[in-house]
Amino acid sequence: MNISQLKTFIAVVDHRSFSDAARTLGISQPAATMHVQSLESDVGATLFDRGYRKIGLTEAGEMLVPYARRILAEVDEAHHAIESMGDVVTGRITIAASTTPGQYLLPRILGTFLRAYPKVGATLRVYDSADVVEHVARGEADLGMTGAEVPGARVRYEPLGTDELVLICPAKHKLAGGPAVTFSDAAGEPFIVREAGSGTRIAAEEIIRRSGVDPADLAIVMELGTNEAIVSAVEGGMGLGIVSRQVAEKALELGTVALVPGAGFPVARPLFLVLPRTSLTRAADALADHLRGAL
Repeated sequence: MNISQLKTFIAVVDHRSFSDAARTLGISQPAATMHVQSLESDVGATLFDRGYRKIGLTEAGEMLVPYARRILAEVDEAHHAIESMGDVVTGRITIAASTTPGQYLLPRILGTFLRAYPKVGATLRVYDSADVVEHVARGEADLGMTGAEVPGARVRYEPLGTDELVLICPAKHKLAGGPAVTFSDAAGEPFIVREAGSGTRIAAEEIIRRSGVDPADLAIVMELGTNEAIVSAVEGGMGLGIVSRQVAEKALELGTVALVPGAGFPVARPLFLVLPRTSLTRAADALADHLRGAL
């Protein structure tokens, strides 16, 4: 049973003529006859008594009429509702983001987006990168943003801007302000790192491997859940840390931490828009476009 069959059925009911119904619908009479025959096959009943010069409804046909009219009315209403949407974007978006984009980039960008789309509401939730990807894959977030790709995830990644990772040390550390070093020179120092699954941790470990050092060989004294906590631990003299420059910027300006010169840093890492494999809502699609323009 399809819409074309129902439209033809109701047209024949209203005109009591296959030829008149066909002219009204702009189709041939054989096509109108075929639509009704297909509908009768689908419902398993004869719908019209086809007498000489006269067409009447069977009992099954009479029963189908109100249902067919309601279905066609609902279809028309749906078309009108979609057409009336026009350029007005409405709805609510849930965004999942890892720490750096979630705390430092998206709040500012969302502000300009919501001013441009005042009928859209947004919820921003911050997780580690692995959880961001999982929320998008499960449909619990409309889209996400991370600083690393999580292998094997059931999502689509789109590079979207960059972030800069820096290696920081306590302000009075022996590596602060000295000559440039290699990462191998710094690798023997105590390190404070993000938890497993964090985009910063994933990106940092890849950078460390490229320097010829196995991340497993680092003297990790603590794993922490946020980049801010790492900066605080470095300020407290606990060791070295790899964080986003945006996170370390204030501490660097205050002189409570210092950059380790050289060691392969700073390093630009890509930021990723995390998209579901299904279609986006109009509001989520508008936000994705806004993010592409902003970053």
